[in-house]
Amino acid sequence: MALYKTLTISSETKVFIWKIEESIDELKAGITLTTNSEARLNSMKSELHQKGFLSIRHLLKEINLNDADLEYDEFGKPHLKEGYISITHSFNFTAIIHSTDKVVGIDIEKQRDKILKIAHKFTPIEEYKTIANVDALIAKLTIVWGAKESLYKIYGKKKLLFLHHIYIEDFKFDDSKTTGEIRFNGEQNSYDIEFLEFEGFTCVYAF
Repeated sequence: MALYKTLTISSETKVFIWKIEESIDELKAGITLTTNSEARLNSMKSELHQKGFLSIRHLLKEINLNDADLEYDEFGKPHLKEGYISITHSFNFTAIIHSTDKVVGIDIEKQRDKILKIAHKFTPIEEYKTIANVDALIAKLTIVWGAKESLYKIYGKKKLLFLHHIYIEDFKFDDSKTTGEIRFNGEQNSYDIEFLEFEGFTCVYAF
C-alpha cells in the first residue's frame, strides 16, 4: 500500500499523504466500511473517486481509526468524536491532517494553467502581477487557492467567500509557510499555513 509521505507538525498534529497506485480490490482489502459508506462508495460513478474514498480509509488506519470513526455534518465536514481531521483528494493523491488539540484543514491541488482564468474569483490578482514567469504564477496561485480551501474547510459552513472573507499573507516559496485569516460576521481568526510541492501537485494545510 502506498503511503507516500508523513509530515509531523507537532506531537499532536500530523499529515499523511497517499499516492493511489492500487486497484479497487486491493484498496478494499484490509478495511471495513459502514453500511452508509458502502452505499456511498457504490454510488460513485468515477473509479478515481472510489479509489480516493478507499485510500482515505487506509490513511485513517495510520491514526488508529477506521471508517466508523468518521462522521459528516450537514455541510459535509468530517468530524471525529475526539480530535480534529480534514480530508482532501486530487487525482491520484489523497491526504488527511489529524490533530488531537487544534482545528485543521488540508487541500491538495494539481498545478494547472486553468487557475490563471479563475484567479480573479478568489484573490486580488494584482498582488501577483510582478511574477513574470507563468509557471511560478501558477504555482503561487495554486498555493493561495489551497490555503483558502484549507481555511474554508476549517470554518466548515457555507456563505464564506474566498475573495471577501479569507485572506492569505504574501509569502516566498522558500519559506514553505505563511499565515491566513478568516474575517466573517464581525469575527477575525488567524491560522498558520504550510505548503509543499511534489510531482506537479501542491499540498497546503492550515491549523
